[in-house]
Amino acid sequence: RQLPTNCSGRSGCRWWGNRFAREILRRCSCQQGAIRSINPTTMDSEETPVARRRSQPRETGRRKPLFFWVAAALVLLVALSVGITDPSRRHHLQSLVSSLSSSHRILSLVRKQRAAPTTRPRGPISGRPPCVLWMAPFVSGGGYSSEAWSYITALDRNMRREGPRIRLAIEQHGDLENLEFWEGLPEGDKELAFRLHSTECELPETVVVCHSEPGAWHPPLFQTLPCPPAGYEGPLAVVGRTMFETDRVDPEHVRRCNRMDAVWVPTGFHVSTFARSGVLPSKVAKVVQPVDVEFFDPAKHDPLVLPAGRPVLGSLSGHPDASSRGKDFIFLSVFKWERRKGWDVLLRSFLREFSAGDGVALYLLTNPYHSDGDFEGKVSRFAEEDVELTEPGGGWAPVYVMGTHIPQVELPRLYRAADAFVLPSRGEGWGRPLVEAMAMGLPVIATNWSGPTEYLTEENGYPLRVERMSEVAEGPFKGHLWAEPSMDELRVLMRRVVSNPEEAKRRAGRAREDMIRRFSPDVVARLVVDEILKVSNTDR
Repeated sequence: RQLPTNCSGRSGCRWWGNRFAREILRRCSCQQGAIRSINPTTMDSEETPVARRRSQPRETGRRKPLFFWVAAALVLLVALSVGITDPSRRHHLQSLVSSLSSSHRILSLVRKQRAAPTTRPRGPISGRPPCVLWMAPFVSGGGYSSEAWSYITALDRNMRREGPRIRLAIEQHGDLENLEFWEGLPEGDKELAFRLHSTECELPETVVVCHSEPGAWHPPLFQTLPCPPAGYEGPLAVVGRTMFETDRVDPEHVRRCNRMDAVWVPTGFHVSTFARSGVLPSKVAKVVQPVDVEFFDPAKHDPLVLPAGRPVLGSLSGHPDASSRGKDFIFLSVFKWERRKGWDVLLRSFLREFSAGDGVALYLLTNPYHSDGDFEGKVSRFAEEDVELTEPGGGWAPVYVMGTHIPQVELPRLYRAADAFVLPSRGEGWGRPLVEAMAMGLPVIATNWSGPTEYLTEENGYPLRVERMSEVAEGPFKGHLWAEPSMDELRVLMRRVVSNPEEAKRRAGRAREDMIRRFSPDVVARLVVDEILKVSNTDR
């Protein structure tokens, strides 16, 4: 875990970059097995909090022997399980145990900072801009992680181009580390992370941004670095960045939002749902998410050769490998395997509308959400057991499942390999793959509800009509409502995109223009800086 260090009551708190976290990142190649064993799961790909973590926060500092010795024992067991026998790996093990002890000393320093009175008044130090400590799951992957990266890269680029109106520091917060995600980041992003992680800020001059689901905010409902790290009274201001995919915010999260000086949400949909749920309207501000239109630029990337192999459904004749690329129309969908993403709606509509003779294929890039990773089996069983599906005489249209990780640097090439993007989800906080596909000039079909209503229109895409609202049946949002997209209209829209390529191309071109005009990093960075300066100048 990354924790604030070098804290004192008189000077505030400086974030120097936790040695434990840095060792994890710098030693990826040697510690991969150990880290994956310690951190086997990650949060939802977008924003959903996990019910199993909702336990009461614990006072870690009162359990020094238990914390240190149990952690050290875990490291030793992991080391034995992965076979650390050579001297170099034993050295890494010793460093890891030493870092755990250092992390506990850091916790003690935080407690001292909390207990000591702050003598310097809150506010920027004369002659330098305010500091922003952005706390988010930077090395976790998923929706919050990718969104946080989009903000800090946009802010860093803006400061280099237009001058520093703020100073920026970052800390890992809100989720477990995902080594595979970190390894897939561009080298420039890794260097940026190390640089921003070493930024020095004094607490009274710092705006803390807690970029996570509210259950991770101080005091956290699961084990993570609290945000803000030393409570709400020390920083210049505290901002919560969050979102929900349903029609409301639950009461505990409303209470936590109202502790913040400001709550940033990505869309007008969220401004409305948060206010209706009880979050003070004066605290809620719309801050859209940027999309890197220079990175996601179709002119800069060649299509990825899609994975070869037998389709889960359908025959090999439709496989779009390097030699047959261009013969078939490729629909792409990227999502985490959960009911909210509407994979059942997508499969049922696609398999009912197309057959093997149509020259259309569906590619699914997915990963598990608290379930096993046998996606091929899930798709096959769905086709066999769904009473609304009957295999056509000519055979199923081919469906391919890409269950392997595709690094961030390869995502533009994946989008370039497709002809259209489709995601009939029941609710989105923002819909990051949707805006990435739009920036790549793909025609996009998505449910016309929640996050996508901020950017998807009849002019730049294909909004999918909502047939009705349904109640969430299980999980932490049980009793909330979300959308049920129309399967009949989804069939019509997919057929329309295939049959009317000129219209699809025109709308896709408009989509990229809209991404550049409204959501490019420079545009959003200026908006974020304005909001930071606004909250830093507000009396608390």
